[in-house]
Amino acid sequence: MASAPKASLPVFYNELIPLNSNDHGDWNARSVDKAPWVVNNHAVPLTVEEFPSAQRDFPIVFSSGERSVPLALMGLNEGVNVFFDDEGAPRDATPPYIPAYIRRYPFLLAKLDPNSENLSLCFDPTSDLIGKFDEGQKLFNDDKEPSDHTKGLLQFCEKFEEAGNRTQLFMQELEAHDLLMDGEIAINRADKPDQPFVYRGFRMVNQEKLRQLRGDQLRKWNENGLLPLIFAHLFSLDLMRTIFARQVEQGKGPQGMEAAAAATAPQA
Repeated sequence: MASAPKASLPVFYNELIPLNSNDHGDWNARSVDKAPWVVNNHAVPLTVEEFPSAQRDFPIVFSSGERSVPLALMGLNEGVNVFFDDEGAPRDATPPYIPAYIRRYPFLLAKLDPNSENLSLCFDPTSDLIGKFDEGQKLFNDDKEPSDHTKGLLQFCEKFEEAGNRTQLFMQELEAHDLLMDGEIAINRADKPDQPFVYRGFRMVNQEKLRQLRGDQLRKWNENGLLPLIFAHLFSLDLMRTIFARQVEQGKGPQGMEAAAAATAPQA
């Protein structure tokens, strides 16, 4: 039985242990076409590099509270994901963009020594994606050296960390210019036009303050690529109504007249 997730671990992860050739020299990694770990998660962290692709499928919002992070909303209510079925398979014939945070699981770069800046490749041992299987990709070669597959996993996790650092810089720019505000969206159903469903619990860019920024600041952000990221976020917000409609279609709509998107910050 899997142990309960520790409070300090990122969303999806129940435990973390370092990958090493002594304990896992004969282990393999499976390739899967389902992601059951994402089924009950309605908000997944995004990096800024993913905004152009993610904004086609998901509303991009920012978590509430301190240290906001960008999130792709896959549902508007806690525990609701309209893009994956109960087994973690994409519902649509053409799957949506799959955020790197989902694709990274069960691996993660983590500090083993709090006094060191070195990161080690770790994994969630409660996952059934790696183990002593007959099938799958070898994690280590016969000489106990990391396989090409493991080197690729490490490179992917390293790039994710680098993208995470750039995302933090993006968020710092938004905070420095006081551009984030508490978000709220009211969605009316045709059968109850006078009783809107109200969603709160997320942050968004304040368009009024954005319009008031100096021209030289906007020009700088346009040159370094930050301004297109802001617009990708703003344009994506219209998809909240699409997500709401999918929830209703799937019988997963809210029961009360007010519900929070609960876009709190999962640890990345």
